Amino acid sequence: MASIPIKSLIDLEEQKKSALLVSNCLAEIAKIIKPGLTTFEIDKFAENYIKDFGAKLSFKNYRGFPFNICASVNDVVIHGFPTKIPIKEGDLVDIDIGAFLNGFHGDQAYTFVVGTVESEILDLVSRVKHSLYKGIEQCIEGNTIGDIGAAIQFYTETMYGYGVVTELTGHGLGRDLHEDPSVPNRGKKGKGKILLENMVLAIEPMINLGKKDIVLDRDGWTYRTKDKKPSVHFEHNVVVKKNKPVLLTDFKVIEDAEKKNSNLNSSYY
Repeated sequence: MASIPIKSLIDLEEQKKSALLVSNCLAEIAKIIKPGLTTFEIDKFAENYIKDFGAKLSFKNYRGFPFNICASVNDVVIHGFPTKIPIKEGDLVDIDIGAFLNGFHGDQAYTFVVGTVESEILDLVSRVKHSLYKGIEQCIEGNTIGDIGAAIQFYTETMYGYGVVTELTGHGLGRDLHEDPSVPNRGKKGKGKILLENMVLAIEPMINLGKKDIVLDRDGWTYRTKDKKPSVHFEHNVVVKKNKPVLLTDFKVIEDAEKKNSNLNSSYY
């Protein structure tokens, strides 16, 4: 069984730089995303932005992934390929970016709401984002991986009846893009691996408006909801601590940019 990496304080300072680089890249994307723009153009924008800071794109060629970012629109749950199809009014656009800088990875995802959507979609986006923080609250030394999943599952599935994707999980994060442990978005309190101080976790609820079932496209990467209903994905990088978890990534810079872009809908806050 692989050991779970524990970061030193110096490690965490370096990893925070890669995490914030991704957050800042997503904030720049929040400034430009609009109907008519393509996710392929966003992919190229992210590539240039990350490289300008001397970092590498974590996803490019990772296990054969052919793009710089994942761009998952509407019923695509995760790992969507950027395309030249224009973004349109009413789309949900999940942008997931990884950057490798100074020996550590940052990895963050954010779902943007383009224009006007139905209230049930806004509710889904709001609740999935809130569920991420419910999971983060459990990142205290001595708690378990199951505590994180149970908190997310209760808030999304038990309270609101959404479909919690089971095949895909969050993960440890550090010198490798995917480290132990896996972090499911469902679980039982007190079960699973015990959380230790200075573990770094990428927590990322992937929650469907409809049922939890997903299907894999022929490209071998793109997961979609089986019932074709929308899915929402948010991700933070979190340090386990004794009393209160610490975030390495930042949503505020993204949200500030999102609110200033009239093409984006931030009324779900």
